[in-house]
Amino acid sequence: MATRRPGRTGSTSQQPIFAPPPGRQPLAARMRPRNLDEVVGHNELLGERGALRRAVERGRLGSILLWGPPGSGKTSLARVLADAVGAHLVTISAVMSGVAEVRSLVGEARERLALNGHQTVLFIDEIHRFNKAQQDALLPHVEDGTVTLVGATTENPYFEVNSALLSRLRVYRLEPLTDEQVATVVRRALSDEERGLAGSLGPEGGVAVADEAFEHLVSLSAGDARQALNVLEGAVSIAEAEDARDEKGRVAPRLADVEAAAQQRVLSYDRAGDGHFDTVSAFIKSIRGNDPDAALYWLAAMIAAGEDPRFIARRLIISASEDIGLADPRALEIAVAAAAALDWVGLPEAQYALAEATVFLAATTKSNAAGRAYFAAMDDVLSHGSLPVPAHLRSSGFGRRSYRYPHDYSGDDVAQQYLPDDLADRNYYFPGAEGAEIRIRERMERLRAARLDPPVRKRPVEGQPKGDPMNTASEGMRRRQQNLRELAEEQRRDAGGD
Repeated sequence: MATRRPGRTGSTSQQPIFAPPPGRQPLAARMRPRNLDEVVGHNELLGERGALRRAVERGRLGSILLWGPPGSGKTSLARVLADAVGAHLVTISAVMSGVAEVRSLVGEARERLALNGHQTVLFIDEIHRFNKAQQDALLPHVEDGTVTLVGATTENPYFEVNSALLSRLRVYRLEPLTDEQVATVVRRALSDEERGLAGSLGPEGGVAVADEAFEHLVSLSAGDARQALNVLEGAVSIAEAEDARDEKGRVAPRLADVEAAAQQRVLSYDRAGDGHFDTVSAFIKSIRGNDPDAALYWLAAMIAAGEDPRFIARRLIISASEDIGLADPRALEIAVAAAAALDWVGLPEAQYALAEATVFLAATTKSNAAGRAYFAAMDDVLSHGSLPVPAHLRSSGFGRRSYRYPHDYSGDDVAQQYLPDDLADRNYYFPGAEGAEIRIRERMERLRAARLDPPVRKRPVEGQPKGDPMNTASEGMRRRQQNLRELAEEQRRDAGGD
């Protein structure tokens, strides 16, 4: 375990004014890991060579952001990390707290650090819910080390946390627990005599869960340890109330008890096995085969069985690109919109968006021409390597003067070579005969025919300013960078009082 820094004594976490007795606490709260060795999963971070493990073994913990799905252990990990470095833990929720509370806590942390050198870990749950002003209020205190910030979020921090704060944090992504890891957590709760169900806090005689009920409980948790423990606690309560016990007198929750506690029936679907892959295969093949009715059935089967809806959204996006492509470019937009809707509203409401995308993708025109073209090009890259860029296409060098700017010519097109010399005559993309690709094919044929004629420059438009747009854009960006550097230097001088 980590060594503590000198001068740190007493409790390492801020305790609430009133804490329910253990018997009143939910099983999931009682079974929170008490140290790093009790944390299940995340071996890449907490294993022998894990980044977080090595940091706390040196008695140091920098400001970090834990990004992961619900039940992956973000809050528990923050608690044990603070304990491992002997820090005082303060926990707030971004949903309930504002700038005034943050400033008050920072003031207490500054006083704690000045009086006894005691580090404060400020854990902010759902940090993505802080607005820009609230996030900015944290910046100076994180940067000067007054607090060590541990943020937790279920959302992509690169979209939801502003870049200034993000640059001061190290982001660690927590993956959902595997079924075996969830099973480990459940078994621990069943056998723990101090905090779990095997001692005085559990029913008299202990608890034994039959294999079928145990497997279903683990499967429906979808990698969420908290949900698994909540369902277990509910199933035990139901079985105990009905005095369902095994031959040894232990309370024995049945499959029906797990179903009732989870409010979910058992379906013939195994998220980690053949049922998972077979069902999503049927879903995608129904879309590809233009059968919206079948596609909707398999969508409903996955949702009802507890499949991760983000997995379904990803498959819709892949299908839109792979099977529909440019025959109907709207398909990718609708699939991405359904995924965004899922992020915004979640289930159950997002079922409408997933269903809408499924029906559209299944019913619309199909083409895999763009994908076939890409992989044909990839085949040439793998066969020939990365060939030299033709001189007239390069960003510098004398040869670039021979590049012809298409917008200077009639039809905004001019014949010139774009592929490497060894592949100059290669064709990869052959538009299909459905949907929007009909128009794409017709345009490409017109362009090929027009390129056989001598190029014709456009006539100047009366009143249109003259100038090279590419050169002007480059000069504009150069001046922008120069102005930004000058502004930054002026701000540094002002900050230094010069």
